[in-house]
Amino acid sequence: MTTLVLSVRVNEEERALLEAASSLARTSLSDFIRRKALDAAEADILERRIVTIPAKDWEAFEAWANRPPEEIAGLKDLARTTPTWQK
Repeated sequence: MTTLVLSVRVNEEERALLEAASSLARTSLSDFIRRKALDAAEADILERRIVTIPAKDWEAFEAWANRPPEEIAGLKDLARTTPTWQK
């Protein structure tokens, strides 16, 4: 896999904090920043509330959304069980 360099500007206090955190995580500063940045990016993408569906895919999306409901035995069983916090 090819890797690329991404430059990030931080002040002295921010760098000290990042270095302390990466040390506690027992990883390099570069790996720590990369992992945390990727985690944050994934969370931001997953939390999006607006989804854009290309016009060419709209009919297929509507067909999927309007199809008859699918019964899943495991979910029916789960719905009948008492939640653990109510036991």
